[in-house]
Amino acid sequence: MRPPWMIWQPPVFALTELFPKRTPYCIAVTVWNEGERLAAQLARMQPYAPLADIVIADWRSTDGSTDLEQLRRNGVRTLLTTDEGGLGTAVRMAVAYAIEQGYDGIITVDGNGKDGVDAIPRFLERLDAGFDFVQGSRYLAGGMHANTPRARHLAIRLLVSPLLSLASGRHITDPTNGFRAMSRAYLTNPALQPVRAVFVRFNLQLYLVRRAIPLKCRFVEIPVRRVYPDSGSTPTKIKHLSTKLLFFWELMRTVVGSYDPHPNDAQQSPPDRMLMPPQ
Repeated sequence: MRPPWMIWQPPVFALTELFPKRTPYCIAVTVWNEGERLAAQLARMQPYAPLADIVIADWRSTDGSTDLEQLRRNGVRTLLTTDEGGLGTAVRMAVAYAIEQGYDGIITVDGNGKDGVDAIPRFLERLDAGFDFVQGSRYLAGGMHANTPRARHLAIRLLVSPLLSLASGRHITDPTNGFRAMSRAYLTNPALQPVRAVFVRFNLQLYLVRRAIPLKCRFVEIPVRRVYPDSGSTPTKIKHLSTKLLFFWELMRTVVGSYDPHPNDAQQSPPDRMLMPPQ
C-alpha cells in the first residue's frame, strides 16, 4: 500500500506475523540482544496491545529475547528481522512495514527498557488529534530522567538540541529521544522519503525530527520518562569513540541537509528488496 512516488529501499528482512492487523496504529520496538530488558518492557506494554499493534524490529538478536512464543504471550503482532545492522536500518524496516500495512501512524520506542511506556496512550491521543510528529521529551515539565550519563546529557542539551533546533526552525528539547510518533501523512510526504538505503546508523532518527517543521507538519513534544539503569552497563548503541564520531558526522550532515531527497535519488535506487522467508 505504499504510494507510487516513494523511493523504496528497505533492508532485506524476514517477516513473521503472529496475529492479523487489529488497530489503526502500530508500536515499533527496536531491539538487538536486549535480553530480560525486552521481556520486562513487553510485559509493561501488554495493556496497550489493544490500542496499537506491537511490532518488533530486530537486528538478528542471538540471545533468545525474540523467541516467538514469548512474543506471542506478550501480544506482539509481528517480528521483523534483518541481518543489516544499525538503528536506522531497524527504523527504516519498521517504517516500510507500517506503510505497506496501511497503518495511520507509528510509535517508535527502544526495546532496552529505559522508556516509560505508560506514555503510549498520550502519543495515540496526539495522533488522533491530527498531529504528524509527536516527540517524547524527558526535559519538559512533567517528564523526567534518571542516571543519564553526564556526557550524553550535556551533548543533548549543548550540542544536538541547539543544532537541530536551528536547522528545523523550532526549539526541540530532546531530539535524540527515539520515543516518538509519526503519522502516515508525514512518512509518505514526497519531500521526506524515509525508506532510502542511506539511512543505516543514527541519521534516520535525526533526519525525521529535523524535517518535520520545514515540511509544515503539526509538531508537538510531550513529557516522557527515560531512566537508565543505576548499575551495570549502560544500554546504548553509542559507546565507543568511533560510534560517537560517526554520530557527530551524521548529525552535521543532517543539519546541513545532506540527507534531503534529490531528484536523482530514485534513479540510483536498487530494485525493490524482497522479503526473506519467515524464520
